[in-house]
Amino acid sequence: MIVGVPKEIKEDEYRVAAVPAGVASLTRAGHTVLVESGAGEGSNISDRAYAQAGAKIVRSPQQVFKEARLVLKVKEPLPREYPLLKSRQIVFTFFHFAANTGLAQAMMKRKVTCVAYETVEDAQGRLPILIPMSEVAGRMAVQEGAKYLEKPTKGKGILLGGIPGVAPANILILGGGVVGANAAKVAAGFGGEVTVMDVDLDRLRYLEDIMPKNVSFLMSHEHNIAERIIQADLVFCCALIRGARSPILIPRWMLKKMKPGSVIVDVAIDQGGCAETSRPTTHAKPVYVEEGIVHYCVTNIPGAVPITSTYGLTNATLPFVLEMANHGIPRALKENPLLARGVNVIHGKVTYRSLAQALNLTYTPLSRTL
Repeated sequence: MIVGVPKEIKEDEYRVAAVPAGVASLTRAGHTVLVESGAGEGSNISDRAYAQAGAKIVRSPQQVFKEARLVLKVKEPLPREYPLLKSRQIVFTFFHFAANTGLAQAMMKRKVTCVAYETVEDAQGRLPILIPMSEVAGRMAVQEGAKYLEKPTKGKGILLGGIPGVAPANILILGGGVVGANAAKVAAGFGGEVTVMDVDLDRLRYLEDIMPKNVSFLMSHEHNIAERIIQADLVFCCALIRGARSPILIPRWMLKKMKPGSVIVDVAIDQGGCAETSRPTTHAKPVYVEEGIVHYCVTNIPGAVPITSTYGLTNATLPFVLEMANHGIPRALKENPLLARGVNVIHGKVTYRSLAQALNLTYTPLSRTL
């Protein structure tokens, strides 16, 4: 199979979807790998390193998309890439369709086979490709939140961990999954007073067992959120519904009760965000102020640390890439139901139920398309 790796074109995206070790694994298995020149620059990977691993370096994205049966990306195709996509071409990337109806409709129209990193599961029901990026995003969220609490960046001017005799920041984390747990661990390490909320009591019990004493836990519902958010200096939105839009946990009326200069870091923005007032931002312009609250809503947080993120991501994707390349998509999906759960769109049909519900589109079971 011909596997293609184009250069990412999303603003401030420095990751790449394959590293030389992955290229070598694919070429040893008899596959051809096309890498667009400069694709690895943001992650300090040279064209020469790819060539030494067996890749064919090509000069344009047009050539990658024209020749490749399987296209590996990090972020969703952007509108200027839509015309390059072909019917039955496989694109393996983060899609986050639930927050982007136009993208879903474009992929349906092009009849692309869309295998989404964020919905591939493992035998334990975990999301093995999403996990490493969630770990990065959760830890980075604390760094960014601490920075934007500073007065020069429009925050209220609080040091996250305080000092002896001066209270630390009050931190609220909505969602106790991988992102929330990593944010809690780092925020607690800084010395903040941290509260984690989740709808899963078993998850809260588990986190209570492993977290430091300056982390407390509450059931997540509107009353508790409204009560705690007025005390919070820094809020992390980390709630995830697989394949669907993030729930709105912070409506505007609640935001108006927060203390001016407080910060919301909406890590769930890829799936639409958890605050009613959240809208996507970039690393170049990461924040805006609404209702007196600083909003940080960057859609590709891990892209700012590409050396860590690229290797973490490709460690997780390579086994699935090899499976699709070695067996072809129909056989790979039939033999591996966990990979099959990553298919969101195929042959112009939506095959992920929660996505169809989120976008009000017709759901077609995957079994009917193979």
